[in-house]
Amino acid sequence: MKILSYLAGPIKTNCYLTFDEESLEGFVVDPGAHCQKLLDDITKYGITLKYVVLTHGHGDHIGGVEELLELYPACQLLGGLKEEPLFLGKIDNSSREICGKDLILHCDKLLAEGDEITCGNMCFKVIETPGHTPGGICLYTPGVLFSGDTLFRQSIGRTDFPGGDQVALFKSIREKLYVLPEDTIVLPGHMEETQIGFEKRYNYFV
Repeated sequence: MKILSYLAGPIKTNCYLTFDEESLEGFVVDPGAHCQKLLDDITKYGITLKYVVLTHGHGDHIGGVEELLELYPACQLLGGLKEEPLFLGKIDNSSREICGKDLILHCDKLLAEGDEITCGNMCFKVIETPGHTPGGICLYTPGVLFSGDTLFRQSIGRTDFPGGDQVALFKSIREKLYVLPEDTIVLPGHMEETQIGFEKRYNYFV
């Protein structure tokens, strides 16, 4: 498994390209805006892009979705089942303010707790983590967690946007993320990577 990261959009959202080095099947997590380096790497490595996966529906994480789906029409859009109102809600997802245009996204598949995303030999499990948004998700495979805007390095996602819930966010982190192995690498939606064990010891928000 290989994971490449990119900064995309005006808010410097982390976008990730993840692919199986044997089958060259892969997926993109949270394409926040056009990113030429991402497109170049998909071509460079000869990747068959199967999915675009959204951890949640805020504009800074979805701005590059339409472009990817146009370039790779066989690619499917995946997102959390409980996040669908935000994918469809051009006002609450703040897409115009962040991306300069209204975005309404229709997922090919909606994901719930325990669902799995497979590409080649890779398998990621869906973890529902409400708090930053009502239907946000994280993706976990042994050793790696895509945490979206739920958990950052020594910080947490904001809860002052529509649908945010601080109590739910703390519960998601404590009961669903902090139970993962401490050496799990956390790849967040913003800022640099971290580890579960480090956050349990040094994240003073939780």
